[in-house]
Amino acid sequence: MKLTVVGGGSTYTPELVDGFARLRDTLPIEELVLMDPAADRLDLLGPLARRILARQGHGGTVTTTTDLDAAVDGADAVLLQLRVGGQAAREQDETWPLECGCVGQETTGAGGLAKALRTVPVVLDIADRVRRTNPTAWIIDFTNPVGIVTRALLQEGHRAVGLCNVAIGLQRKFAALLGASPSDIHLDHVGLNHLTWETGVRLGGPEGDDVLPALLTDHGDTIAADLRLPRPLLDRLGVVPSYYLRYYYAHDEVVRELRTKPSRAAEVAEMERKLLTLYADPTLDEKPELLSKRGGAYYSEAAVDLAAALLNGAGSPYQVVNTHNKGTLPFLPDDAVIEVQAAVGQKGPTPLPVPSPTPLYAGLMAQVTAYEDLALDAALRGGRTRVFKALLSHPLIGQYAYAEKLTDQLIAHNREHLAWA
Repeated sequence: MKLTVVGGGSTYTPELVDGFARLRDTLPIEELVLMDPAADRLDLLGPLARRILARQGHGGTVTTTTDLDAAVDGADAVLLQLRVGGQAAREQDETWPLECGCVGQETTGAGGLAKALRTVPVVLDIADRVRRTNPTAWIIDFTNPVGIVTRALLQEGHRAVGLCNVAIGLQRKFAALLGASPSDIHLDHVGLNHLTWETGVRLGGPEGDDVLPALLTDHGDTIAADLRLPRPLLDRLGVVPSYYLRYYYAHDEVVRELRTKPSRAAEVAEMERKLLTLYADPTLDEKPELLSKRGGAYYSEAAVDLAAALLNGAGSPYQVVNTHNKGTLPFLPDDAVIEVQAAVGQKGPTPLPVPSPTPLYAGLMAQVTAYEDLALDAALRGGRTRVFKALLSHPLIGQYAYAEKLTDQLIAHNREHLAWA
């Protein structure tokens, strides 16, 4: 089995490789290809990946290359973890929206749109190359904004599934609070990528007892603190929103915070410099502790689980993925991309039935889905008017004066990545 990681020079890669090594019985990879245009990164990550596999007795080979066509040729699965423009572009995404009093964040709002505009054309070019060399290969997208990128892939007929680590992180957190095994925790997870709610926490599978009310009663303070949302809000809602909902439920508070501290991009850039120094140590043969602070917790386990299910029918029978709606949420178009529990096998994911969300959640999902429609149109066809319409439609923006200014700033800061600009 050959698996290719596009963006293999990412500082995330040792986390991923560690998962491949530990879970080799679930996903027996014979060749792991790390592809990245940054050869200097590959010079560090390739040897480290080999040492991690060797330490854990994994017999697979690691190949590094800057040649995309060679990397995807014959691959059974291609995992996308790229960042067009690097941390410098992320720094911009997180800062210029604040000038309008809007959240600056790399996956939502104006910054998220900027990232989508940079990313979608690049990902579609990669996917076309994958299809030319191996049309049966699965594409697993971990590249943000996952919902928009996955929809772009599916719209073009690619065999693609989107992946996020929010659900698996909550599953692990709830398991620890309940003293249960993570495999015994099934989440009633519903929404869009980075716009999700846990409406139930079941022990033993989809038909298990819902322990969410007891979880909120006994551990509500801990959960609220992790989400940085007030405990009374969780009690009133009776659900657990993802931490990305704080950008909506506490927007102005978040903006005030972001204006008074270094950007997350600056923090990550400094962390990456330290990680790359560690990776250069020829004696390092495991992922360093510092990597746990980089973000992406449990990413490797989620990726291995999904790849195993798609490629050989192994892995967990139910997984939270990003895929076409196909009537699962009747108030959204069939071709919308939703994030829900699905039965995943070699034919792809099949969403499990979801109780119809109440208007409080359905309304926000519908509005963000409409924004994603407009965002994808802007990413595919370009043009200032399309960018403006996408920004005006976003619930974190929504005012024409802001949308006008943010449109000009987005184009100015991303001109080198926008062919039409």
